[in-house]
Amino acid sequence: MPSMPNEPVPDMRRATRFPVDFKTICETRKDGEVSANISNVSAHGCQIVHDVTLNKGDRVIVRLPVAGRIEAFLVWTHGGRSGFEFERVIRESDFMAMLDKMGHSQRS
Repeated sequence: MPSMPNEPVPDMRRATRFPVDFKTICETRKDGEVSANISNVSAHGCQIVHDVTLNKGDRVIVRLPVAGRIEAFLVWTHGGRSGFEFERVIRESDFMAMLDKMGHSQRS
């Protein structure tokens, strides 16, 4: 079915992000398993602080509680922080349970 020519494409980067401080393992093709810290997360993606060099478009597999291993691609990177979009959206019930396990904080 063809899409409507003037239909707006939703910007997933505007999804509500929740601040967390969660240590995890990411898997990359180039570096294998690397330690990383997730600083915020939404059902559509996350921001990761890391020590490896990543480039826009790189793919990683992120290990998340409840949601499990999920592939994500790098949308932006700056100074050791990178924004990733998940290949699939995490269901709301799983996302809420995941936030509880990640220790979602109330900081802004």
